[in-house]
Amino acid sequence: MKKLITLVALCLAGLSQVAMAADATCEAKAAEKKLAGAAKNSFVKKCEKDSKGSGPGAACEMQAKEKKLAGAAKNSFVKKCVKDAAPAAPAAAASK
Repeated sequence: MKKLITLVALCLAGLSQVAMAADATCEAKAAEKKLAGAAKNSFVKKCEKDSKGSGPGAACEMQAKEKKLAGAAKNSFVKKCVKDAAPAAPAAAASK
């Protein structure tokens, strides 16, 4: 049980690091474009959303879209898909 809790904590910490990196990158891009105010906020929000689209959730969202799922069926499918994909990643990393 302790191993499971530790594994979950490490996964959450890793995800937060990815989110922080995306925030910094998006902020830097906005500064590079000399954006301010609402334009900057809009740009950063879209940039962060786009950067999150590269994880397992994005692949599951695409599968749900291909299956033309919507509403509760889509949410259920994506939740199960992400849950099924999550254990595979730590197992692969542990075997290296």
